[in-house]
Amino acid sequence: MSDPLLDVRDLVVRHGRVTAVDGVSFTLAAGETLALNGPSGCGKSSTALAVLQLRRPDGGRVRFEGRELTTLTERELRPLRPRMQPVFQDPYGSLSPRHRVRDAVAEPLKVQGRWDPVEGPARVAELLDRVGLDPAYGDRRPHELSGGQCQRAGIARALASDPRLLVLDEPVSSLDPSVRAGVLNLLARLQDDLGLGYLFICHDRAVVRHMADRVIEMREGRIISGQPPR
Repeated sequence: MSDPLLDVRDLVVRHGRVTAVDGVSFTLAAGETLALNGPSGCGKSSTALAVLQLRRPDGGRVRFEGRELTTLTERELRPLRPRMQPVFQDPYGSLSPRHRVRDAVAEPLKVQGRWDPVEGPARVAELLDRVGLDPAYGDRRPHELSGGQCQRAGIARALASDPRLLVLDEPVSSLDPSVRAGVLNLLARLQDDLGLGYLFICHDRAVVRHMADRVIEMREGRIISGQPPR
């Protein structure tokens, strides 16, 4: 059996005197969706931020693609960050209102030194098409898109980094019910096509049942139940 894409052990995250995450452990394989389910304030998002090393944990281990992240400096983490990308709840908050969509999708390529002035625009158009957006939407700004279109643009921006792991923090909870299914089906198709691992943060049990291979239930920072790998 191959090593897991993500291996989290005894994770602890504290906010002042409050322990938001208390000894959480799980693994995630490439091509698998693991859902963290539970009510608001149970520690799901704090777990996600710690996995991404956007909030350094106070204890435990986060191993990604075989590398222990918690002992790395920010400089050492930098080349790994493109491979684990977040998709957040608020689609409009994920994109700068000052930038056109094409510039937002291109930005990771430029920051990572992978932008080619000849091939780059074609790559942006390809990413927009992959997430179900007409490349002409690249000329628009986020406020000119619907919530579902904006979230698709945010997913395209995440894909620009060629990630192996997407950490999806309530990615459809702010969308109208009529467009949620389309975004969820897009995520499922992308996973099949690209072999992505999904850490899926969600409080909606219907969405979890639709998306997840395994489910971990959290309460007050702890895992109270979980399904074994299929």
